[in-house]
This record gives sequence, structure tokens and C-alpha cells, in this order.
Amino acid sequence: MLEQNKTVVDVLLEMGKINQTQANGIFAQQLQTGKSLDEVVRDSGFVDRETVLQALSKLHNIPVVDLNSVGSSPASMALIDQELARRYKMIPFSFDIANGRISVAMANPLDLNAIQFVSQKTGKTIVPYYADADEITQRIEIAYSDTLSQDVTEALEETDNVVKAKAVQNFSELNTGSIIKQAPIAKIVEQILGFAVGSNASDVHIEPQTNRIRVRYRIDGILQEKLVLPRSVAEDLVSRIKILSRLKIDEKRLPQDGRFNFSSDKGEVDLRVSTLPTVHGEKVVIRLLRKQTHIATMEELGMSGEGLQEFLRVLKLPQGIVLVTGPTGSGKTTTLYSALNIVNKTAVNILTVEDPVEYEIAGISQVQVNNQAGLTFASVLRSFLRQDPDIMMVGEIRDQETAALAVQASLTGHLVFATLHTNSASGAIPRLVDMGIEPFLLASSINLVMAQRVLRKLNPNNSQEYAPSAAEIAELRKVLGIHFDNFLRERNITVEQLRLRRPLPEYENSSDAYKGRIAIFEVMPMDTQMQEMVAQNKTANELEAAALEKGMLLMKQDGYLKVLNGITTIEEVLRVAQI
Repeated sequence: MLEQNKTVVDVLLEMGKINQTQANGIFAQQLQTGKSLDEVVRDSGFVDRETVLQALSKLHNIPVVDLNSVGSSPASMALIDQELARRYKMIPFSFDIANGRISVAMANPLDLNAIQFVSQKTGKTIVPYYADADEITQRIEIAYSDTLSQDVTEALEETDNVVKAKAVQNFSELNTGSIIKQAPIAKIVEQILGFAVGSNASDVHIEPQTNRIRVRYRIDGILQEKLVLPRSVAEDLVSRIKILSRLKIDEKRLPQDGRFNFSSDKGEVDLRVSTLPTVHGEKVVIRLLRKQTHIATMEELGMSGEGLQEFLRVLKLPQGIVLVTGPTGSGKTTTLYSALNIVNKTAVNILTVEDPVEYEIAGISQVQVNNQAGLTFASVLRSFLRQDPDIMMVGEIRDQETAALAVQASLTGHLVFATLHTNSASGAIPRLVDMGIEPFLLASSINLVMAQRVLRKLNPNNSQEYAPSAAEIAELRKVLGIHFDNFLRERNITVEQLRLRRPLPEYENSSDAYKGRIAIFEVMPMDTQMQEMVAQNKTANELEAAALEKGMLLMKQDGYLKVLNGITTIEEVLRVAQI
């Protein structure tokens, strides 16, 4: 129960966010200006807005919602229109149809008159949450003008007035494009996919939950919740996607994989669909594979300096293995495509085996794995050796047989590009040894190992320069060592003159702070000394130490150099390269 006469200032004192002197100043300022205590606290500068909201939440026992972490809710926006939202500075973000409850973010959730009026107008129970006033205003303008939300809202309204669409029996209709527009649910699928293409998302996650369906998009490597749908449309939504993917509609107990094409005014993409049974229903993940015409250069990907020179050098060698390592989604395949584009000449026979073929490159014979038909990496590699290849690319070395065939191919006069799942460049050698490849064979076959990660680039329009703190400079010095001093010397500046970039305050928690992605690399070439160490089965740490002595940059160091150049932030580098 709220203690009588307790204020937000008292709560901030209890939280240790302000001291008594600051509290006295806030009370004095209130008397002088006549503003509300909440306003004075926000304007005082003693605490940030998030802390003020947490204090108000604690004081009034009303939860806080971060609008940047929740998607638009077309179902609730259909009940609370834009005019109403603007008038009472509120934005609905969730609708529990079963219980008739609309969750609403408000600048002032203590405004009982507003809550009562909206409740009477909608005929629903309003559940208020605290949210930042500026964020609410910004979200109102974005959400109600967002074509994704508008179109899905209209389609949801239609679902109450039409009969459920019949399942398509003739799959040839899928090629006409008409199937996707036959019913409101199909329109929702079209809008979800159209937004994914337009926003350059790499994946779409459709996730049934207790009282809703959450739709998230992976944009620039980060999952962002963009849409919330009623739980009632879950089954129809998944069925529509299954129809398009040629999956079994009635099979809900086992995972399934499928694919189909999608065209919009933003372009055509191949979609890989995966369904997974969960306790709340089937989750669907859709990966978007764009038919790109432009393949980035190594410089555009973010490689530079000695690492770039070493990488370009090994591409000219007639045989050996070039390994690119990293976790799923780290851009390994994109890097290999860029490498293939460099060596792709009329006089060279290039074959690739991939799962799946992500980009089609003119002049290269590309094979897609089909495990169900017995077309595996290993079986394709055996066939490659009878196809008179000069260069081969193995999409991923997954097992001992594939690894052995890749090594055999490299030792018999072929240049082999391949990817491997390890955290660092030095970790690739022990991984292959664990697969059963003899160290002396690796020493003879591997030309270069490169690890990489992908991070987001700052949006130049939504970022600003700033003087780094002492702690940030200490961190940069610690990680970069001599490279930090070299950077200052090359630019003829002092530490005091150094400027980094960061998001503008209003974009700190927004996905709009970043735009586009760039890779950070760790390039480990294999010279005579390194080959001897590999043959002696040295550990990953010993290999890494030797490579560092020869000038190799760790991924974290490469990332920090990009921080110094204003491309990204320390926080973003640590997000992907804190290993």
C-alpha cells in the first residue's frame, strides 16, 4: 500500500539515486516553478528518464514497459485509434482477446479519467503501464503510419467477417502468386514477408505464446519485435505458411523444413521455412535468401591492412585450403563468395557444394546438398574430383569424411575454400584434429585460417562525436596495445584530441542508431614456423601466441580499430567479440 505523502523524490532517495541536497533542491524548484514534482525531477538532470520511470513504478505499483522491446499490436490499435492515442498520450501494445484486456503504455497512467473513457469507448479493460512520454509520442507517429501495422490491422478486421479459406489442393497455383492473396490470413502472411524484404531482414520468427503471437525480425543481426498478433490466428497463420512451403498441414508433432519464393515490389527472395513444435503451438522461422547481383569486395566487407594482403596472397596459390571460421550468422559464406568472385575467371573451373546455395554466381557451378536424396557434402566432393576442378568451395566441414576429402583435394593440386564452426582462427586446427585428420596433413594443406564476426555500423545521421572517457581510453589501450599508439601517430593527434562516435541520446535504445553491418576479422596465415607447430600438434593457445608475435590482429582488436575510425561502438564490438 502506498505510504501517505510519499513522493518520487523519497523513492529516489531510498534507491540511492540522489542525495538529500539534490532532493532539497528539487523541492525548492517545484515551489518556484509551480510544476509537478515529476516534471521537476525529469528536468533536474540528476537522474535519467529510465530511473525516474522505475521510481514512479515503485511508488505507484504500476509496471514500466520499454516500447523499444515490444512490437506493434494491430488488434489493439484497431480499437484505440490514432486520435485517441494522441489525445491521452497512450499507445496500446498488447491485446488479450480471451480476457478483453488491452495493455497500454501511458505517460501518466494515474489519469483515471482517460483510462475510464478509453475503457468505455472500446468496451475492454485497460491495463496501464508507465513509459517515457517522448517514446510514446514517437511510437504513435511510427506505429499508426506503419504500413505493416495498418495492413495487418485491416486483415485482422476481415477475419471476423469471412469464412476460413480452403486449403489449396493444386500446388501449381502457388506459382501464380494468387494463392497468397485469397484470404485475410494470407494477406497477413504477405504483409509480414513484404516487411521482411523491405527492411532487409535475414530471418522472420513467428512465435506463439500464451496469449499472443510474437513476430520478430532479425535486422542487422539483431532480433527486433515488430508485430504482435492475436493468439486466435496462430493455427491459420502457420497453416498458410505450410501450404506455401509444401509442408504437411496436419503434422504438428514433428519439425518440418520447406521452401518457397516470394516476390514484392522490393524484390524477389528465396525463403527457407522451418517449423518447430512448442508448448504453445508451432514456431516458424523463415530465412530470407536474396538473389543478389552485387557481391561485396573484401574491403566493403571490412577487411583491411596486412590481413587483407595475406588473404589476397593465398587466393593466388594453386592449391591448399583457405578456412573461414565462426558461428552461424557470422558472414562466413558471404566472405567466401567475395573470394570466389575474385578468382572467378574464364580459364578457371570453380565448383561449390552448399547447404543452401545462398547467392548464384555467373560462371560457377553450384551444387545444393540434398541429404534425403543422398546428395551429401562428401558424396558431392567425390564427384567434384572427377569434374576437373581448379577451385572448390565446401559450404561447411561438418564431419571427418568431408574434412578428409577436402584435405585430399588440396593435396592433389586443388585450391579449396571451406567454412568451419570454431570461435577463433587458432581453434580450427585442433577442431580438425579432433575430427580425425592427422596434424602432418593439416600442416601440408592449410594455407590460411580466418575467423570473423559481423557487427552493426553506426547510422551517421543518428550518431555524434564525443570525447571518450578515461575508462574507454584505458580499455582501448589495453586491447590494442601498440596499435593504439600507431593510430594516434598516423593521424597526428593526441589522446585528448581523440574523438569516437556514439548514438544520439534519443536513439540510444533504438534500432535506428545503427544501419548496415561490417565484419571484423582474425587472419592467421600459415608460414613455415606455423606449419611446424601444426605438425607438432601444438595447442590453439600456442598457435595464437605465435601468430600474434607475427602481427596478427585479434577480432576484438580489429573491432576496436573500427571504433577508433568511428564506424561502430565499443559496446557493439563487445557484443560479438567478447571471447
